[in-house]
Amino acid sequence: MTHIVVIGAGQAGASLVAKLRSEGFDGDITLIGAEKVPPYQRPPLSKAYLLGEMAQERLYLRPADFYAANNITLRLDTRVVAIDPAAKTVTLTGEDVIGYDELALTTGAHPRTLPRAVGGMLNNVFCVRDLADADAMAPAFVAGKRVLIIGGGYIGLEAAAVASKRGLKVTLIEMADRILQRVAAPETSDYFRDLHRSHGVDIREGVGLEMLLGEDQVTGARLTHGDTLQLDLAVVGIGITPATILAESAGLDVDNGITTDTLGRTSDPHIWAAGDCASCLFHGQRIRLESVGNAIDQAEAVACNMLGKGAPYDPKPWFWSDQYDCKLQIAGLNLGYTAVYVRKGDAPGVQSNWYYKGDTLIAVDAMNDPRNYMIGKRLIEAGRSPTPARITDPATDMKALLKP
Repeated sequence: MTHIVVIGAGQAGASLVAKLRSEGFDGDITLIGAEKVPPYQRPPLSKAYLLGEMAQERLYLRPADFYAANNITLRLDTRVVAIDPAAKTVTLTGEDVIGYDELALTTGAHPRTLPRAVGGMLNNVFCVRDLADADAMAPAFVAGKRVLIIGGGYIGLEAAAVASKRGLKVTLIEMADRILQRVAAPETSDYFRDLHRSHGVDIREGVGLEMLLGEDQVTGARLTHGDTLQLDLAVVGIGITPATILAESAGLDVDNGITTDTLGRTSDPHIWAAGDCASCLFHGQRIRLESVGNAIDQAEAVACNMLGKGAPYDPKPWFWSDQYDCKLQIAGLNLGYTAVYVRKGDAPGVQSNWYYKGDTLIAVDAMNDPRNYMIGKRLIEAGRSPTPARITDPATDMKALLKP
């Protein structure tokens, strides 16, 4: 093996190439990114960076000179237009062709956007996915401006929190019956609904967008229930889709992401995938994990397996979200849960929601409760399930649950 090419210079791509070097790989590495800046953190874009609390350089995952110092060719502002698995080459914009011995796809995901027919192309309608999005949005986040957040998932709620902290007048709409309906239990939705309303956010559930209004720039919105809002800007947070076009064009198997085996290999033996674009196996189910933790862990596992380690990747899902002064930490996956049990903390706003599937603990949502988050995470990873009665009993010594 002499040349490894990695397409996608985000969290997964940066983690993969760094792991290759730390594992002793001394061949050629090329990391290709479509953006003009080195790999950077994305979570702060909708939080600290948008608030003006973090400089661009602090977003970078590694110092700018890391790649040259480690003999990694970093090709920025470069797009791959085709992969030829038979020839083992990738073609770049401008028809430059690069050969590879092994190829990794860490192409991430794209934000879902609004169609032009409902005003999605108007000025001051934003998504939050990359640095350019955040830079374009920041000048519009001015105190007193009226903003509509479309989508009540974590991205939408984080954007609403930043807008509220910046003094904007915020309305958030969610077409489902409740915010976070796709990803969390009603108990978690209730917590964050109350949190946002306490900060003046007008949350409207079971309400969709019919049309954004305006000639060149958004000036209002007509909602499905007939209400019309006057606006200065809108933020679209309606989810993401995995970036699989290159993989599909190359004939790779795709199933809600680029299909990978337990090692991270795709349907082509010399092409691998990791991060938001990759579909992997978890407890017999095929899933795609949209998280920084998975992007790092899966990419590092793929790097080792590209070098012949042959160790199956065992996802250990964990997530987080920062909204106002609340830190939400999530351990596990709540897929198929049958009951949720709430443990209240000693201080206001401290709460953990424990998901069970039958008698098995499968996930924990912890709000301003890092101690119980860590306890829950360790219990889930150890396959241990305390009774719900012990979880909800205020007298329970939670740390004791970890003892054999």
